[in-house]
Amino acid sequence: MDAILEKSYQLKQALVDFVLDAEGELATSLEAYAAEQSRRKSGDNQQDLIVDSFIIEGKVGDRIPIELFIASQPKLTESDRNLISDWRRSFIGLFTVVEVLSDGFELQNWLTTKNYIVKPNNPQTIKELLRCQVGDILLTRIAPIADYWTFFSKSTILGKLGKPKLAVAIGNFKDNYKHSLYGDAPELLQQAWQSVDEYHQQFIEFFGSDEITMSGYHLNKKVAEFQELLMKQNLSAAGLDDTKSLAELAQDAGLEQSEIEAAAKESGADTKVVAQLFDKKSPTKMVAPKIELPAELKKAEQVTSLSHPRWGQIFLPTYSKFKTIIEAPEWQSIEGAEKLIRYYLENPTINVFIWQRLAQQYPQQLEKILQQFLELPDFKVDQLSTLLQDNFDKPLEPELPETASVPVHLNNLFEEAVAEVNKSKKTKTSKKVGSGFQKP
Repeated sequence: MDAILEKSYQLKQALVDFVLDAEGELATSLEAYAAEQSRRKSGDNQQDLIVDSFIIEGKVGDRIPIELFIASQPKLTESDRNLISDWRRSFIGLFTVVEVLSDGFELQNWLTTKNYIVKPNNPQTIKELLRCQVGDILLTRIAPIADYWTFFSKSTILGKLGKPKLAVAIGNFKDNYKHSLYGDAPELLQQAWQSVDEYHQQFIEFFGSDEITMSGYHLNKKVAEFQELLMKQNLSAAGLDDTKSLAELAQDAGLEQSEIEAAAKESGADTKVVAQLFDKKSPTKMVAPKIELPAELKKAEQVTSLSHPRWGQIFLPTYSKFKTIIEAPEWQSIEGAEKLIRYYLENPTINVFIWQRLAQQYPQQLEKILQQFLELPDFKVDQLSTLLQDNFDKPLEPELPETASVPVHLNNLFEEAVAEVNKSKKTKTSKKVGSGFQKP
């Protein structure tokens, strides 16, 4: 093992001990960080993983733990200080094993397709990773050392995964590590956030407002029309002519028409979308995801869709009723009012943006309702954000919403995963039912 690897392990242990033994503001910050991870239901549910993430991402005032550690260790050499400082680039990712090396692995980050040479820096990690083979999926945090990387935290070995299970694993990663998406590709993250704003502007242009309310049936049809428009715009941006036939698109993409037809049939996707995704010459690295009205809302009597340049698109079947409660002279007289108010306060899907929007439209009414409902006679509407954050664990800043564009290779994976699942369901149904008259 390289001397620098052994040194990195020693420094990492000293850094962890420094954080765990700390008192005062550093200890308080660690406790708050751990509580926040628990609130987000992050995958970092083990103490060592929380500490490792806190070392890189945590804040103590306007500084990070790494800076405090370096400042507290005057005997560190210049090379040690540089090594530790470089760990700011550490990130957690979902990796596939590309190659097993004599002293480590070549890994590829599934979310960004970037490759890394990663070497273990202690005997325990070597032992844990002995069974890793090419094609295995790892959930781990890595950190830079010299011209390669090392494992910064314990790894979770998921083994070889088919496309459906891999899609689930990526979905879980997105849910558990939203703040770490594209950790090694800030340019992709920037594009994703930009796409949310663009989606919002397109929403307003199409619907004429950032808020629309109609039956679930009609809203579902309008959303489909909106998606069709976005699809054509994406095709245009990718350099594809949406007026061309499938054969012409296949020729432009350098593919056989049968390839696109098969992909479209299996995934249920529009053939032009498949053409876009398979277009080898397209400069587009990100693609807009398909946004649909959730199944349970398609038959709803009334659904409101709100759009925001950072919070994305939100579907609410109770928004009109909630506004009715606010507008009522005596809100307590409305059946189900207390239950709905509590839902809006406690359910994490009702975010700060929704509350702030209502506060702008009905400041006095909302202030009075919350004073009475929460038994806070001195509550003022300008305290709303603090109330929602402190009392109901609602973050004040959005996480990347579902309307954000995703890298093309991830979109391909999810399309193919859905196709495999649907094909498997059809096969099982065919074997089980036979005649096809019984519902699957």
